[in-house]
Amino acid sequence: MIAQILATMLPVFLIAGTGALYGRFRTPDIQGLNVLNMELFVPMLVFAVLADQKAPLQDYASLALAATVVVLGSGLLLWPLAKLLKLDIKTFLPPMMFNNSGNMGIPLLVLAFGDAALPAAIVLFIVEMLLHFSVGLYMLSPSTPIWRLLRLPIVLASIAGLAVNLAGVPLPQWLLETLNMLGQVCIPLMLFALGVRMLDVDFSDWKLGLLGAIACPASGLLLAWPMVHLLHLPDLQWPALWVFAALPPAVLNYIVAEQYRQEPHKVASLVLIGNLGSLAVIPVVLGYVFAAGYG
Repeated sequence: MIAQILATMLPVFLIAGTGALYGRFRTPDIQGLNVLNMELFVPMLVFAVLADQKAPLQDYASLALAATVVVLGSGLLLWPLAKLLKLDIKTFLPPMMFNNSGNMGIPLLVLAFGDAALPAAIVLFIVEMLLHFSVGLYMLSPSTPIWRLLRLPIVLASIAGLAVNLAGVPLPQWLLETLNMLGQVCIPLMLFALGVRMLDVDFSDWKLGLLGAIACPASGLLLAWPMVHLLHLPDLQWPALWVFAALPPAVLNYIVAEQYRQEPHKVASLVLIGNLGSLAVIPVVLGYVFAAGYG
């Protein structure tokens, strides 16, 4: 089991560490890389996975529902804590709700459970992203129009992929293979970019960051437990939900907070320390999943 955990975790942190090491001595255009990833490679992977007839998406409806409960429920669960500690709701709650399902989640699930986990990883990623760019942006700026979602390449790719899959339209294998090969570029690129981004944040609000590093996975796992049992998630989906629930805050929270000038230095600490804390949390969750009979 220890070998399985190490085989899963080491590539994730070694690739992110490579990004951090490179970023230490160079100044790569990480914003340009992220734009390329989110506008081209990620949408290609999302479309290819969703459009593939081998992935019956109707089988993932319960997983999507469970992920929605984990994301939105984390905000409701931690709202009283934020009020009690007199924390700014707009600063604290979004990082607790919207986790690193892209940069860390997709590579982690594929490494842990194999390529068969890719559809589940994509479904979880789409749910988190759609909620982040709808509920999350509304939390920061209630005047943000929801229709802006339709301008996002990942949303357009999701709609197109779902339409092709549900309509039963077979795509040529050469086209799917091309999209998959290009889309697979996004997985290591996400981790590399995560490592570079980690150099931009500091420990100035380490107490808040430490609180978030505990509260984020704790709230997610607390909500995932009843979802696994109530929805009777099948094999591969329930371990994917456990890992999803334990993921740290997404780096995107920092970028969005910077854009909306919502105490980005505090959000940076939540993101940085939360991702460092995942070094302890994720192996424990993987250990539980493997010990519970998966893998």
